[in-house]
Amino acid sequence: MPLDVVTPGAPLPDIATPLIEWQRCHGRHDLPWQVRDAYRVWLSEVMLQQTQVATVKGYFIRFIERFPDVAALAAAPLDDVLALWSGLGYYSRARNLWRCARVVVEQHGGRFPDGAAVLETLPGIGRSTAAAIAAFCQGERVAILDGNVRRVLTRVLAFDEDPMQPAAQRRLWAMAEALLPEKGIEPYTQGLMDLGATVCLPRNPRCGGCPLRSDCRAAASADPSSWPKRRPRAARRRADSILVWLWKDGQVWLQRRPDRGVWAGLWCLPAFADLAAVQAAFAGSEPAWRVLPARLHVLTHRDWWLQPWVADWPPENPAAQTPDDPPIPGRWWTVEQALQQGLPAPVREWLCLLYTSPSPRD
Repeated sequence: MPLDVVTPGAPLPDIATPLIEWQRCHGRHDLPWQVRDAYRVWLSEVMLQQTQVATVKGYFIRFIERFPDVAALAAAPLDDVLALWSGLGYYSRARNLWRCARVVVEQHGGRFPDGAAVLETLPGIGRSTAAAIAAFCQGERVAILDGNVRRVLTRVLAFDEDPMQPAAQRRLWAMAEALLPEKGIEPYTQGLMDLGATVCLPRNPRCGGCPLRSDCRAAASADPSSWPKRRPRAARRRADSILVWLWKDGQVWLQRRPDRGVWAGLWCLPAFADLAAVQAAFAGSEPAWRVLPARLHVLTHRDWWLQPWVADWPPENPAAQTPDDPPIPGRWWTVEQALQQGLPAPVREWLCLLYTSPSPRD
């Protein structure tokens, strides 16, 4: 018997009533951002994009301690924001946070504007994040469609299209809006989030404890985890880089990354594509390189192998006339200073090792 799929325009099940009751009894009520404060809700929504709650909690608390409100965030140097974000990944989120805070302060008097439609015009705030702020802080009857909610709805509706494709996404948004309750938008919205995070899991969903089981088309199938539907993923690519680690009197040479691309705007060990690029950059200097074990850094669509090459500066070569600084952009930092900057997670981990080891050669 074919699965009963909800098609656009067809009557939709009433999921709000059981979901609101379930959220009140079984949902999450102790998250640090569950307050009617647009700043905290916005910050949490941005941090939770592609990051688990368990990881976000610590970062969120540290952010609130350092930047208690949007004015404090807007007034901070971007480097301070990136440093506090270091290790959370997807650093464009941190840059957009800072830009958005400045817009809120400069153009809206330090107060997030009312209405999801206006919130969506701010830097880095997409439709779902804007809706979450409006629903939780302003009581606006508006739908969200973050990763957890998308998974819940595609399973309940047996939505047989890839929800990340533009046309299918528009149809799913329309269904999400049609499912909204007339009252109780806050517990309903929180319930969808909680259900996706704790019951309707990506793998091995806990259908037995789901308040929507009787209405869920996917639960009636043999494999509810096959939703959301996805196009086949492209094959992962491999990339290799040499990270040059220059060491001078207890200081390390770091270079700011470009404003676009991986680790944009962070301080990093200078990266080179291959041996020829390193040799060209240091022609005539001839540092005595020591090669450390490579480590894998996993990106969304790429496996990036990072190979540290360590050398003292200036090189121990009496015949070479070398300057005090290397012939590549950057500046010297003590390890303590460097750890206060925005650093990629692998570089931070390597530098942290210097607290237990006298130099990278060890």
